[in-house]
Amino acid sequence: MEGQNGKESAGQEKGTSKAELKASYQHFDPALYLQRHYTPPRASFDNKDNVVPWKLGLIHRAFTEGDLKGDVLVDIGSGPTLYQVMSGCERFNRVILSDFVEANRRELQNWLQGKSNSLDWTPFFQHVCKLEGRSPEAWSEKAQRLRSVVTDVLPVDIHQPNPLPLDALPPSGADCLISCYCLEASSPDLASFNKALGHIAGLIRQGGHLLLIGTLEISFYYPAPDVRIPVMRLDEAQVCSSLKNCGFQLQDLSVYYLPQDMHKTTDDARSMFFAKARKQ
Repeated sequence: MEGQNGKESAGQEKGTSKAELKASYQHFDPALYLQRHYTPPRASFDNKDNVVPWKLGLIHRAFTEGDLKGDVLVDIGSGPTLYQVMSGCERFNRVILSDFVEANRRELQNWLQGKSNSLDWTPFFQHVCKLEGRSPEAWSEKAQRLRSVVTDVLPVDIHQPNPLPLDALPPSGADCLISCYCLEASSPDLASFNKALGHIAGLIRQGGHLLLIGTLEISFYYPAPDVRIPVMRLDEAQVCSSLKNCGFQLQDLSVYYLPQDMHKTTDDARSMFFAKARKQ
């Protein structure tokens, strides 16, 4: 974990390599992750200031303001979650989900195929429907729309120059890319983070957009019992600098500070960011 001066920040697991991080993710438990992060108290729709309504509101606004629409939307590092593409699925003809972990891809496929899965996404669909001015009862139509436009659930490796399988995208690239909690959790240091950001930037067409959600000032989380994964510590200045250096024009940056009652022993997250940027 590096600070702006490139030196190791407090709280990092010393000597963690990309290979070690990849090995740790083979123990990722999708059901446990969803339970910890997408059920109350970390996820609550009763409190409009909760982190999940905050994220969904910003994603909705990003997709409905301006020219953020097109043919292909790609989600890099989907994990086992769907909330991040619930708004975008209305604005794009094709949605591609991706993750490094096979268990997460299997979780997504189960939902797409209507099989049992680890979390009931109905409250999330209902909330996004309300953001769009629709009745919450329209959630099933939105769920069907998402199932109809997701064409692929692909393996991805952000540390490869070509993160996705060949021919996954049109030659011109994706119109929009979204990525949530992926880059900082998969990179051992700032140099690796910046290189990975450059790799996924290469997937976006010129003039296309990137929506990035991540955690600031975090050093670890537990994706499975007894599996502790170090996370690269970022701050707002680093996010802005990295986006600029990778050829993006920052259009929006918002920061959310977790209330004290949402602090957990399964991670040391204290704040999160949302960035919208355009590839120049």
